[in-house]
Amino acid sequence: MATNKENMLEGKLYMAGGKELAKDSKKSRMLTRLFNNSTEEQQEYRVELLKQLFESTGQEIYIEPPFRCDYGCHITVGNQFYANYDCIIIDVAKVTIGDHVFFGPRVGVYTAGHPIDSDVRNTLLEFGKPITIGNSVWIGANTVITPGVNIGNNVVIGAGSIVTKDIPDNVVAVGNPCKVLREITDEDRRYWEKQKNDYYADIED
Repeated sequence: MATNKENMLEGKLYMAGGKELAKDSKKSRMLTRLFNNSTEEQQEYRVELLKQLFESTGQEIYIEPPFRCDYGCHITVGNQFYANYDCIIIDVAKVTIGDHVFFGPRVGVYTAGHPIDSDVRNTLLEFGKPITIGNSVWIGANTVITPGVNIGNNVVIGAGSIVTKDIPDNVVAVGNPCKVLREITDEDRRYWEKQKNDYYADIED
């Protein structure tokens, strides 16, 4: 016999509840409450709470409160992860986020799904599919990432996108549903390298 948590993490139908899931949920709610009630003078404390909350973290993690998740212990983030205000991660399945990933405000990462058949759905059975986000990814404000999606490396997702299918490496993608707009090119790199050099040449403080 499998537990609800085992079924949940295997992508099978499960019922939210049971001792394991209740314990994980209670811990998540406590840690996110402490995190969201912390102050800007408590950056080290915030990082400590996130390290307790997530399965694993890299270095230089910054999340702007408020932040919400279901369990936290199914979330892995890499080095230099940043999430702006109102980030929500529903982690009933694994959420894997790479290095140098930045979220705009109100980004939602949702692994949870519900049966299309209403009779089954009304029994409160549900399921989850994992989400993976690669390295060096910028996700614009109010983007929604749906269950089972994989986003590649060096990707920009435009604001307000609804990402329902996998996004390949090295592209700009946008829309509802989110689609590839164009590739990221050497011309992009040269342009932004010049902007960076001009900034450092001109800045005083």
